[in-house]
Amino acid sequence: MAFYHTRSNSLPSRPHPLTSQINEHFSRLNASQATSSSSSSICHKLCCLQDLHDCVDKLILLPLTQKSLAQEQNEKWVDNVLDGSLGVLDVCSMARDALLQTKECAQELQSIMRRRRGNEIGFSGEIQTYSTSRKVVKKTIHKALRDLKDMGNKSSLSPFNKDHEAVAIVSMLKEVEAVTLIVLESLLTLISGGSKAQSKLSGWSLVSKLMHPKRIACEAEEAEVNEFEKLDSALHSLIYKKTSKSDNTVPVENVQHQLKEFDLCIQELEEGLESLYRRLIKTRVSLLNTFVN
Repeated sequence: MAFYHTRSNSLPSRPHPLTSQINEHFSRLNASQATSSSSSSICHKLCCLQDLHDCVDKLILLPLTQKSLAQEQNEKWVDNVLDGSLGVLDVCSMARDALLQTKECAQELQSIMRRRRGNEIGFSGEIQTYSTSRKVVKKTIHKALRDLKDMGNKSSLSPFNKDHEAVAIVSMLKEVEAVTLIVLESLLTLISGGSKAQSKLSGWSLVSKLMHPKRIACEAEEAEVNEFEKLDSALHSLIYKKTSKSDNTVPVENVQHQLKEFDLCIQELEEGLESLYRRLIKTRVSLLNTFVN
């Protein structure tokens, strides 16, 4: 998304320890954008977001901040900030639902394969159920990703009055909203089975491919494949690979291995997302209390 900032340059001008802390969190998140799009990387970004929102919540509760934001002339900006925080909560909630739906289907498939001891053919129906659920999740995510572009376009606003303190605070809140949406976008892309590495590879020009065929092949091999892609691929191999019963043992074992890794991945993502969701609610309550009072 195009609205990411290197760090917040619009924090309140009056010195306060929270100012430097928030800038540090912005810098950490900016640095993490250059890393991989693996589940572990996204979990790290979710933790960074939690720390950022903790600091933001403390900043909102400062008497000076509340006084600046409570001015009547700031009403339009206040409404925009509140709408933005609600939009971020909706995206986060949708990501939680997508994770939960995928997790439940994967666990059901894993349970069935355990009962059959992984050595029988005939998982087509169960795999088809999982695949159907994944298609529904992916469709919902793709729509959400399109909506995120519109939300990103609304994330920056022009200064509204001469109250520099209020301008700085509201601009910072919009930057926090923007970076939170970016991390959630990465998470949704991960859940859908996509990856930034794939999009980068697909973007190479024909000339580059012709001039550097070995380089392209090497980067294609090194392109990171996340846990969602691995499981989808393993299930595809199991259901469509036409082999004998004895030869089918390897794909089944591969699926069982991927399911175990997938379960650990989902659990880690769920914990990070749930913690972030709680902090988003806390920040929104602080904003509502500030603006209403």
